[in-house]
Amino acid sequence: MADYRRFQYPGATWFFTVNLAERHGNGLLTDRIDLPRAAFAQVKSHHAFQIDAIVVLPEHYIAF
Repeated sequence: MADYRRFQYPGATWFFTVNLAERHGNGLLTDRIDLPRAAFAQVKSHHAFQIDAIVVLPEHYIAF
């Protein structure tokens, strides 16, 4: 796992992207949105952070 070091700025906003290992044809995040929602709730109950927005996109790969 990567060892990320972040500068600590009070009130800073961070953006990040998460991809599934098997992206194509995998509807895990959209079919079972309850699982990541529950995971966020559990982590948020133990750590102080604020989420301004979350976007979950279905597979959007375009083959040419």
